[in-house]
Amino acid sequence: MKSSKNVMNTTMDGMDSKFQDQFNQKLKVTAPSSKYEKKLLVKPADGADKRNPGAEVASQRTEDSIRNSRTSSSLDQIILNSTVIAKGPPTRYQMAPRKQCLDGRSEDESKLKRWSIGKKDPRKVNKTVLMVGETGAGKTTMINAMINYVMGVEREDKVWFEMPDEGQKSQTESQTSDVIAYDIFGFEGRRVPYSLTIIDTPGYGDTRGIQEDRLIAEMLHDLFRSPNGIDQIDAVGFVVKASTNRLSDRQQYIFDAVLSLFGKDMKNQIVALISNSDGGPAKNALQALEKAKIKCAKDKDNQPVHFLFNNRQTEMVTNRKEERAMSSAWDTTTEGMDEFSEFLGKISPQQLNMTVDVLTERIQLEAFVNNLHERIERIESNQDLLRQTRKELRKHKKEIDDNKNFVITVTETYKEKVTIDGMWIKKAVCCTVCEENCHYPGCTISKSPAWCEVMQDGHCTSCTGRCPVSNHVRENWRYVQRTREITRTHDDLKKTYENNMRAAGEISDLMACLKKDLEESEKDKAILIEESYQCIVKLEEIALRCNALSTYVHLNFLIARLKEKGEMVKAHKLERMQRCAEDGQKNMMNFIKTALGNFWQRN
Repeated sequence: MKSSKNVMNTTMDGMDSKFQDQFNQKLKVTAPSSKYEKKLLVKPADGADKRNPGAEVASQRTEDSIRNSRTSSSLDQIILNSTVIAKGPPTRYQMAPRKQCLDGRSEDESKLKRWSIGKKDPRKVNKTVLMVGETGAGKTTMINAMINYVMGVEREDKVWFEMPDEGQKSQTESQTSDVIAYDIFGFEGRRVPYSLTIIDTPGYGDTRGIQEDRLIAEMLHDLFRSPNGIDQIDAVGFVVKASTNRLSDRQQYIFDAVLSLFGKDMKNQIVALISNSDGGPAKNALQALEKAKIKCAKDKDNQPVHFLFNNRQTEMVTNRKEERAMSSAWDTTTEGMDEFSEFLGKISPQQLNMTVDVLTERIQLEAFVNNLHERIERIESNQDLLRQTRKELRKHKKEIDDNKNFVITVTETYKEKVTIDGMWIKKAVCCTVCEENCHYPGCTISKSPAWCEVMQDGHCTSCTGRCPVSNHVRENWRYVQRTREITRTHDDLKKTYENNMRAAGEISDLMACLKKDLEESEKDKAILIEESYQCIVKLEEIALRCNALSTYVHLNFLIARLKEKGEMVKAHKLERMQRCAEDGQKNMMNFIKTALGNFWQRN
């Protein structure tokens, strides 16, 4: 950042001699009294005591110099606990934050982490920013720029602090990237009056695919509902390169995936963070956001609220051209952070009540609809069995009239435990009483059934019996419906229905009993379809964006069943939702094709 008040030794290893000579002729510099404390060499005023110029310098030290002195001591302490990444200049340091694993796992296994620098003062305000962007958009560098800004680092300090980059872990070390909340405490009043928490999400839309993004959404949900997690957000920052003139299928997919996580009350907290900016107007990126109809905060000119950043702060400076470029980069980023900090200071934080409700409802909906799908298929299989039985009984009407025994062959369904073999989803929450899959696919983070999102008030929201948590397991298998042929005798059928009829006090008429079973199963099926429909409608009412792809996986299934029932109005409403979802699906498929194409080119 430019400063006319603070001067420091500018000698840089490798700087060209001509530039060094010119620079030193302009500036006469005193050696700093500590590593980062900067003093001004000031010409004494007329009448001043020139016998003691040191006293004159001390008397003219500005408040900014005093502030920088205090900041320097804090930076010195952080440096003592940091590791040098590169000598520079600037010297790059990797900080050593305190680490907390919010999901109860070890650091190596944890997918939900909170890393902190400094000590939290509960009396002081905290601001929280959720950072989202595609892989390669410059999100990590921007996060570090925010951290350095809050810590009071100046360009003249020639230091740069970075958080450890978990994204550097190989896939053999971690198949799923982590969601990390970075806390920067103890620097309140240096540049901003608040502490800062930055939530870093893995790059959406990376080559690990759609399933990775589902996991990230669930990890965010766990972060928001964790006792030691995040309960409010001041801003959601979408990182977009300044050169972007249209959102690619990949970027559009990212935005759709993220916006689907939040309720409509988050709209005015969403801002664009423009990376790799030269400081000029971000016309291309803003037009791209407008064309994509990204729902976000708008300024007085009805443009997306945005802030400019340059991502060159880590580059080494060795000559005048590089110094000039670095100065411009610092000015752009500092101005962007000044404006962003002002925005954060004015806006009220959004409590995550509705966001957590949306995420919980979405996860419960997906689990319920998947469970519903299986239950309806089971009902339909049982209906087929009943129809087969009625058909066979008609063939043997004479034997029935003569009260003779006979044998029929029909197809029945049964359940089998099958091992889950997948790259990401290897666990399912199942009810051992109902013998149903209560959360599959998607149960990836929970340590036990009690931690699973489908559990509410100690009971399951998915299975038929709404059974207590104690009836559930989280294992590496799930229930799968199979079919097999069986033989049944006339005596078997009579025994089955006569027992039921004696309890109900009804006549012994096999055909009537089978017909009644069909009617009852059709009613059960209708109830399940209606429950699912109402759940989807409710989600659409509170969701910020309609094309949450994973939510609408079973729309075709439900539409077909509603039409069978003659519920055309409801079916048409789902079809409208489906058309909205298809836009996102198109982006997703185009993204997958592009990602696969790039993969095969590299290999």
